[in-house]
Amino acid sequence: MNLDVLQKVMLAIADARSTDHVLDLLADGIAFCPNVALARIWLVRRAANDRGEQRWLQLAASAGNLHAPGADAKKLDGRFARFEVGDRKIGRVAATGEGVLLGDLAPEDPWIAEPAWIRTESIRAFAAQPLIARGETLGVLGVFDRQPLSTADFAWLRTFADHAAVAISNARAFEEISQLRRKLELENDYLREEVASSFGDLLGSSPALGKALRQIEMVAPTEASVLVLGESGVGKELVAHAVHERSARRGHPLIKVNCGAVPGELFESEFFGHVRGAFTGAARDRVGRFELADGGTLFLDEVGEIPLAHQPKLLRVLQEGTFERVGDGRTRKVDVRLIAATNRDRADAVARGRFRADLYYRLSVFPIEVPPLRERREDVPMLAQHFVKRSARRLAVPEPRLTLAQARELQNYDWPGNVRELQHVVERAVILSRGGSLRFAELASGASSPIARVTSGSNSSAPSTETPTTLAELKALEKRVVAAALERSGGKISGKDGAAELLGVPPTTLESKLRALGLEKRARRQAK
Repeated sequence: MNLDVLQKVMLAIADARSTDHVLDLLADGIAFCPNVALARIWLVRRAANDRGEQRWLQLAASAGNLHAPGADAKKLDGRFARFEVGDRKIGRVAATGEGVLLGDLAPEDPWIAEPAWIRTESIRAFAAQPLIARGETLGVLGVFDRQPLSTADFAWLRTFADHAAVAISNARAFEEISQLRRKLELENDYLREEVASSFGDLLGSSPALGKALRQIEMVAPTEASVLVLGESGVGKELVAHAVHERSARRGHPLIKVNCGAVPGELFESEFFGHVRGAFTGAARDRVGRFELADGGTLFLDEVGEIPLAHQPKLLRVLQEGTFERVGDGRTRKVDVRLIAATNRDRADAVARGRFRADLYYRLSVFPIEVPPLRERREDVPMLAQHFVKRSARRLAVPEPRLTLAQARELQNYDWPGNVRELQHVVERAVILSRGGSLRFAELASGASSPIARVTSGSNSSAPSTETPTTLAELKALEKRVVAAALERSGGKISGKDGAAELLGVPPTTLESKLRALGLEKRARRQAK
């Protein structure tokens, strides 16, 4: 073996901070030595099963100079890609921690699994050394050479393997530090996102809201799973924040997953993470949301949107606290408190087979119902004033005055979009006020686009597009527009040419509006 080449490789791997880079340098460097036919590195892998921990050797790097036509020395699969620890020569090296030297062999030797390959490649010697760092066997380095290997060559290979093991161990440590840094950065990003997306606090003094607040105070100090129920826009995410901040986990992250925004094929990766190469596009290891939330709280918004096929794995991690990243055999443990939220009829989803009953019961240990804004009208003035102050401060404009008449007008509206709709209406009014008085009537122009889509091409009985001057008129116009959309779609709510598409709103939002406007029965009749 060429000692100068091995020394240069040892210097190169000392600066490498990626395990894959270290492995490539090692295999390619040894293969650069004259007469080396093949250099391979197997790494120890672990996985937990019913019998305890299983260990095996997995081929992680390969390089060489093969004679056989079409042979790929870098191929990492095939018959010898995996060895059980203790099995054959490679497995015994890992099990005993002692190297093996066959300095001058013949194809007829009984241990050779493929004599034809030995003859084709003119192999004369084989050597294997364990990769041991800090008392732990990381893997095995094996070399097939076309010239006999001496005991001096074998001793040099031992020295080389020791350097290689330290380099692999250091690279793993650098990667772990890098992953922890990325995890902290992600946690900070998520936290900044959560702060930015919050629309005030749980403000109000109504009995309906008071009941929800008392439930939060009761359940927050416990470890019970919480299911937050309510229409879109009522503040379910704020309830999750309140529960987390009043719990013993408040010093750890609150991580949010909007299940309705995750593509079906990416749910498992989003929840549990993946390793590099697990699927097309997996260019590097990724930490999943459960791992990010370890020690803290995970908030699953729109939990009813989780595909049925992925629900068993979610149930397992909730029951056992264990999971595997996609493409990785290593079982990981997490300590996570779960808060879920949905605006769907959960009993109906279970009855229709769209949601597992056992998962539903596991999630809903303690349900909290957040009342819609129309059931807590006395809270509207306080919320509106809060949004006026915050919007003026954020927009850097003088704070306009919310009059008593305007507050009453806001109270008389049913708010099908709930607190989120109120926030948007107030913010728009602050923008339009230009530092003067608040103006809510002009907000009707925001409905012009869906009205135009619904009424275009309709008959003379279609709703009028005349600009309303009060919120009561706006509400009446909204009801006529939604009714017209249902008529044009034949009662169909979602999908192509459905009422939701005509109105330009999500189907779940339209379903909430139908309930608020008293149009559910009409929709069912028209759909028949």
